[in-house]
Amino acid sequence: MLNEQNLKGIFVPVVTPFQANEQLDLNSYRNYVSTLFEHDIQGLVINGTTGESPTVSWEEVTELVNATKEAMMENGTRMPIVIGTGTNNTASTVQQTEMAGQLGADAVLVIVPYYNRPSQEGILEHFRKVSQVGVPVIAYEVPSRTGVRLTTDTARRILDLNGVIGLKDSSGNIGLTSKLTSLSCKPVLCGDDIYFHAMLSQGARGGILASANVQTSSFVNVFNLFSRGDVIASKQAFDLLVPLIENLFHESNPSPLKWSLARLGIISSDTLRLPMSRITDELQLKLEQLLPNLV
Repeated sequence: MLNEQNLKGIFVPVVTPFQANEQLDLNSYRNYVSTLFEHDIQGLVINGTTGESPTVSWEEVTELVNATKEAMMENGTRMPIVIGTGTNNTASTVQQTEMAGQLGADAVLVIVPYYNRPSQEGILEHFRKVSQVGVPVIAYEVPSRTGVRLTTDTARRILDLNGVIGLKDSSGNIGLTSKLTSLSCKPVLCGDDIYFHAMLSQGARGGILASANVQTSSFVNVFNLFSRGDVIASKQAFDLLVPLIENLFHESNPSPLKWSLARLGIISSDTLRLPMSRITDELQLKLEQLLPNLV
């Protein structure tokens, strides 16, 4: 299982490939994750936002986890599997976290409860309940999707819970990471790709980065250069990735990413489940210009 000591580096949140009829495309999925195993990443995240978790059933999550394990065996590799289990219902989050543990998850990614707009105390108690399941928890702060923002104090108290090993920070700026790392707390991982280098500079231990599905080695290189103390070279390497990141998030994730992966032949189709929809023709043209640099 993951712990706060080994929660660092690049974790890739995977897409969920679908056939044209919107059924799981497990053949594409196995081929796709096998390409990720070629790189020095620290783990995969299944059933996150990038994996279209709102429209994926738990039975399908189980199939994806099993397919991941099979692909690892075929490729002679092993890396941590993190499963997204967070909902806006504490009881269902606890249940899914228990089921993730039964599937052999190395950790779970648990979003701050969305839509309900709970109080800071309610959020803390939500994480307290989930942390007691026994599967390592990575808390996930993303106010643009949840409608509520953690205070620094609440984030610190969540990180103080036994069973919580770190935080994915998608708060929209570097302020939370800067404050938390100054308190010598548990690891913070960047979840806003465009702030990756800036968050490393503020003490983040790595990132859970959707953009790292493409040009994976380049993101690993940014992290490795920074870790070796070559901050200038790391920033230069990151700057080359900025156009890619900006275009992959120009429309809602994972639509641009799925289109890119399908265009590169890594998955068979860019099919999404409603309410997610395909990207515009305008963005396709922009991504086409980047395609020669996407591998």
